[in-house]
Amino acid sequence: MNTRVKRFVLPLGGAAIATGMIAASLTTAAAASSAAPASDGLATTQAAALKTVKTWTAGNGKLLKAAAKFTDNSAVQGKIKLGGGDAAPDGKTGVVPPIGQEKITPTKVKNVNLPRTIGKVFFFLDGKPYWCSGSSIQGKYRNLVATAGHCVYDVDGNRDTLDEWIFIPGYYQGKAPWGIYVGKSAYTHFDFANYEDFDSDYAFATVYNGVTADSWNSPKWEDAGRLGDNVGGQGFAWNQKIGQPVYVFGYPAGPHPDGDKPYSGHTPKYCYGKTSAAGAASAFKAEAQIAVKCSFTAGASGGPWITQYSSTKRLGYINGVTSLVGDSDGNDRYDFATSPYFDSETYVVYNLASNLASGPIAKPAK
Repeated sequence: MNTRVKRFVLPLGGAAIATGMIAASLTTAAAASSAAPASDGLATTQAAALKTVKTWTAGNGKLLKAAAKFTDNSAVQGKIKLGGGDAAPDGKTGVVPPIGQEKITPTKVKNVNLPRTIGKVFFFLDGKPYWCSGSSIQGKYRNLVATAGHCVYDVDGNRDTLDEWIFIPGYYQGKAPWGIYVGKSAYTHFDFANYEDFDSDYAFATVYNGVTADSWNSPKWEDAGRLGDNVGGQGFAWNQKIGQPVYVFGYPAGPHPDGDKPYSGHTPKYCYGKTSAAGAASAFKAEAQIAVKCSFTAGASGGPWITQYSSTKRLGYINGVTSLVGDSDGNDRYDFATSPYFDSETYVVYNLASNLASGPIAKPAK
């Protein structure tokens, strides 16, 4: 059992809520599950959400095209030894099935079909546009995105969420094939929001219905429907045994420490391997992460780790998100990626977010 003490979970946004939780000293997942969720962390009104869309699509989407890969808090510096660490189940294994699929049969194929659920999350930090990776995930209202905590929460600024946050599944060079989905609220673990503890570097964001238009130059925005109805949603798994194979998806774009740049960030890529304990990364307060051998670089942060993945159905169970990348042998080439270990407390955070509705921000197409 995992004996590492964690403190609580926090809906992003609302200092008063955080203060109340600290005062109550609630420290268990059971206590956390009884907390009232807050849903005001991102765009809190339909008007604000539509304004966010207009910001990103002005000038035919020039800000989307100009956005840079998010490199802050993405790489372990120097050599790190894999193995050890405190990652371990803290309760029974659990799963939530993907949208529309009660049972998934993993497949082993040479040519992997990429999931339709993956895409890029875009946001502003200090007035500059950036992007990370993310994925649609199962939720009661089919409106949920899984990504890294540092791709939603402003760690360096020690404030609440990042600005003008959106998710675009299947994004490619300024195109949004299934629409643009504006974030409404986001949830992470208390330890990440308050202590920048990367053992809890994950977030689940609810999004409004997508919007689309024939032209972004003079758009008439139309309702594109719910995210999960359009691209599906991966299942969710927690307290999984370490050592199981996973597919890691994302949009890597940054160079290796030696300057080599094998990825463009324009198209999604994947790694495949068995998870292991990651070892400690003290700069990130990370003591209980898991790792997989992978050459991903910056830009892949927030991409899903999917177990029991079916390449034919393009679905499986998310049991991690890329948190950090690093170099285990000191040759100036990234060769592993890490994820927080999804345990019972992760499920509490996910469950709070997965039961919140969002709704449309534009009128249906006629």
